[in-house]
Amino acid sequence: MNLLGISINHRTAPVELREALHLSEDEIRKFIQQTKDSAFAEGIIISTCNRTEIYAIPKSDKTSLKDLENLIKNYKSSFEVKDENFQHFISRESIEHLFRVACGIESLLIGDNQIFKQVKDSFLISEEMNFAGVLIRRVMDAATRVGKRAISETTISEGAVTVSYAAVQLVEKIFSNLQKKSALIIGTGETGEIAAKHLRDRGIGRLALTNRSFEKAEKLAAELKTAVFPFSNFKEHLHKFDIIVSATSAEGLIITKKDIEDAMKKRNYASMVLMDIAIPRDIDPESKKIDYVFYHDIDSLNIIVEQNLGKRKTEIPKVEKIIQEELDNFFEWYNSLEAAPTIKTLRDYFETVRAEEVEKNINKFSEDDKEKLEIITKRIINKILHHPTIELRKISESDLRAEDTAAKISVIRDLFGLNSNKDEKNKG
Repeated sequence: MNLLGISINHRTAPVELREALHLSEDEIRKFIQQTKDSAFAEGIIISTCNRTEIYAIPKSDKTSLKDLENLIKNYKSSFEVKDENFQHFISRESIEHLFRVACGIESLLIGDNQIFKQVKDSFLISEEMNFAGVLIRRVMDAATRVGKRAISETTISEGAVTVSYAAVQLVEKIFSNLQKKSALIIGTGETGEIAAKHLRDRGIGRLALTNRSFEKAEKLAAELKTAVFPFSNFKEHLHKFDIIVSATSAEGLIITKKDIEDAMKKRNYASMVLMDIAIPRDIDPESKKIDYVFYHDIDSLNIIVEQNLGKRKTEIPKVEKIIQEELDNFFEWYNSLEAAPTIKTLRDYFETVRAEEVEKNINKFSEDDKEKLEIITKRIINKILHHPTIELRKISESDLRAEDTAAKISVIRDLFGLNSNKDEKNKG
């Protein structure tokens, strides 16, 4: 199987290179359009914030991994990208790597199941562009199975492994029903944005944002369909919220203990959760001494993250076992593609020889014996081919590499002259 794979990812390249080779959905479609007619028969392209990967079956045996590298570099990057910035895969290695990506064990955040959806979305693009043939469809079926099994049969994706997600999970332990609660996100950088999206996804009743750059806050608010306050007067609104998540890049505290005391009085001391996920801290830690205030900073959240990350790492061997099982299943199917046509061709060849010899000699037999001749000669052919057929099936179901399987089958085809032309096969 000549399935080539290349990957530039968080382990092989710094962020500026990954950004330089990142492909938008439109760029993926254009790249497929440019290469599928000339260079590749089928394939799939995955591009996320942490990786850009191409898996493709070239139309020519002369097409190499280096050619695949050059295609993406010439198409996209203006940076100098070196060979060591890429990982390279061929055949089984390509499929195994794709399986590892699909189940999240190659992700920056181990077990990140967002990549599972991104892989499936990438496949849909290949299908829409008529770039997914029989092989890629089968590969994606198997990759989807790996992803689903990793989620359902292991705990590789359980537990928060980002500070933003840990903050939201901790909030859920304090307030069991977020639909009846309100939250204010202070700071709409990456950390604050992720926290806001997690709260939205958890069904928060009411969500609002504030940021020094009002324009940036407005943009995120429009995306999340939520309220936004000017940073200059956000403190006037603190008492309206059950949950405060602060994630700014301010040099010092932006919320004092007195600010929280004033807000709590206006709330009649209804419980308030303070999640300070900024470095340095935004909220005075003395606020935790106020009654009915639940205060957490990034240190306590990091402990949760590290514990969950440790648990996820212990699940990796279970996921790798699933990957190997699905790899074996895939290659059992693939190898059978090699064997089945050979079995049919072998039987067709022997049946042709049998029929021709019967036809030459049929007049030497009486009418009563002609039918018996057909039955007997067919039985002889079936007995002759019984063992070769079994052995061919064994080869197709073995754990041999695809190349080794193809080589063994090729020997059998050569032995019976099945790779020669029809005239040569029927001589004698």
